[in-house]
Amino acid sequence: MNARSALFASLVLLMAPALTNAADGLVAVKSPHSAKDTMNRFEAIVKERGLNVFARVDHAGGATKVGKTLRPTELLIFGNPQGGTPFIECAQTVGIDLPLKALVWEDASAQVWLGYNDTAYLAKRHDVPACAAAANLAKAVAGMAGAAVAP
Repeated sequence: MNARSALFASLVLLMAPALTNAADGLVAVKSPHSAKDTMNRFEAIVKERGLNVFARVDHAGGATKVGKTLRPTELLIFGNPQGGTPFIECAQTVGIDLPLKALVWEDASAQVWLGYNDTAYLAKRHDVPACAAAANLAKAVAGMAGAAVAP
């Protein structure tokens, strides 16, 4: 096992108690950081890995523009053709779920979460459960999420 694989395995083991059930297609990990810091960390990691950031949407900021209040809630839309194209080659309909997205939010008990779509769930949704690209993307996103929520 190389150092990178060992690091990934360690992150997964550390995150295991904080993972929610991905059966509904959403993987969520607890963050010890504020919502803003968690999203800043995640965005920086995405950029360090050479991925494109297409948009960062501040839902709470948008709510204030219409006189509403939301707890911190931000969405990052990111990816690149190198990772997404092989997944779309498995089923073109996967394009509706790409680019990838990550949501950071603070719940009612002030716990911050980083969530993202489970690519295995997306592969099943598009009837390509054996698509290797989904597994590759899952590893990449889990690694970035784990790094973003690391203490």
